[in-house]
This record gives sequence, structure tokens and C-alpha cells, in this order.
Amino acid sequence: MNQSQSSPTLHDALTERRSAFRSLHERGCFVIPNPWDVGSARYLQHLGFPALATTSAGFAFSQGLPDTDDDSASARDRNLAYIAGITAAVDVPVSADFMSGYGPEPEDVAESVARCVATGVAGLSIEDSTGDSTSPLYDLPAAVARVRAARQAIDRSGHDVLLTARAECYHVGHPDPLRESVRRLEAYAAAGADVLFAPGPQSAADIKALVEAVAPKPLNLLVVRDIGLSVEDLAALGVRRISVGGALALAAWTGFMRAAETLKSEGSFAGLANLVPYAEINGLFSTSAPQGALR
Repeated sequence: MNQSQSSPTLHDALTERRSAFRSLHERGCFVIPNPWDVGSARYLQHLGFPALATTSAGFAFSQGLPDTDDDSASARDRNLAYIAGITAAVDVPVSADFMSGYGPEPEDVAESVARCVATGVAGLSIEDSTGDSTSPLYDLPAAVARVRAARQAIDRSGHDVLLTARAECYHVGHPDPLRESVRRLEAYAAAGADVLFAPGPQSAADIKALVEAVAPKPLNLLVVRDIGLSVEDLAALGVRRISVGGALALAAWTGFMRAAETLKSEGSFAGLANLVPYAEINGLFSTSAPQGALR
């Protein structure tokens, strides 16, 4: 639903979610897990997580698609529909993994961001990867202009949506990812980003260096495997927000693939042992929709 057509009650609910989301970043550390569909979103809310974030990889796999840097109009429309579906299904704030903003120019980013804000999100992220292996990152002036365009689009909307800027240096194999991430994140903070994000660092030293570089603004850390550090450890390093990207979707795919492969290769039902009972999941989804869900 476009917010310009929303009811006063819906407007109030969105305002409350966005205010709550901003407050989460002002102190302590929280985990923002990444559902890949409505069912996983409802379950994560059921567990008590205070906010959720979409995952481009998890959603792509659920649609039988690869996770790519496709910035076509059809890819944008698919992602917007997914984001809107998650936002409408839960009561908690949702932040959108909005890839690189769907278009090379700042005005493209601004248009896409305006459409994302209209889904009801409390936050969204813009990354600086180009999808071109020969030049995988936007030059810094262009990347900064894109972040600034996203900031201006949010401000024009009149809605309190947090902007996360992502430096993809670790992901694209930059020769000095920590130094370049710090350079970029500092520039993105100056361009209006509320939250800074450099997916990839795993060592305590790199994580702490990034936290200190962007302070007092919050750092989002991506954890997609067991890195030997707990949520408590990461909080002690100063991390404010922890996401898991497509890792929960991969965990689901891992169980499914192993059970299916065992059934096919061995004719064995061993992969179906110790399943969560049908009644438990069915009971969860038999309850009424969340009271604040956008319907």
C-alpha cells in the first residue's frame, strides 16, 4: 500500500515502528535476523526479535533465482513486492536490503528509494558495488553521490526511515579492505547515512577498527557463519546491530537438501528424523495475523 493512501491508523503504526527502530540503534546491541519469506518472518517475530531485515540471497533462492547484482526494472519490482510482503506480515520494524539502489545514476537511486520507503519499511540499505567484475566498486565520488541521493529521497518523503550505507570492499576482494572500508564509510556518514555497514570482516581487530571509525554512528556487522564470537562479544566491541544475511535461508536449504539427497541416493528416510512437529508449525500459523500488520 502506498503511504499516501494509508489510513491514520496505518500511518500511526508505521510512525511507531520507525521510531522504535531508530531507538534500537541508540544504545546497546541487537540482532536483526533476515527472513526470506512471510512464514520465516512470522516465526522470527514469534521468537521476540525486535526488528527484521530482508535478504536478497534468501529471497532469490526461494524464487529459484541466483543472488546477483541485477538492477533491472523487473528485479526491482520483485524485490519491492518481497519487501512489501514482509513489512505487511509483521508488527516489528523491517529494514530492506535494497542492493545498490537499482540504477547507476543518483537520480535512479532516488526514484528507487522513494518506492522502497512507500512499502512501509523502517530502514533500507544501499551498497556501493557495481556488479561489474572489472570495476566492482563505484568510484568514491559517485558512491557518495548515490548515498546523498538516497538521503535526499528519504528526507523528501517526510518519513523517518534509517539509511544504511554499505561498503562492499571485503566482498569484492579489495586488496586493502579495512582501510578502504573506513575511507568509504566515513564519507557515507558525512553524506547522510544513519548506519554504516561493511560486510565481510571477521576478526575482532577489524571489527573494532570499523566501530571506532564510524563512531558515534552505529555499525552493522554481518555474521554468516560461526566466527567464534558471541553476540555479547560483539556488543563489547561496540557493534550496535548484527544481521545474518542469507545464513538462516542457507540453514533451511541445508536441511532440505540433505534430507532430499538421502531420500534419492539411499532410499532412506533418515533425513526426516527429529523434525519439528507439524502441529507446532501449524499452530503458529493458525493464530491471527499480527495486530499491527499492514493489511
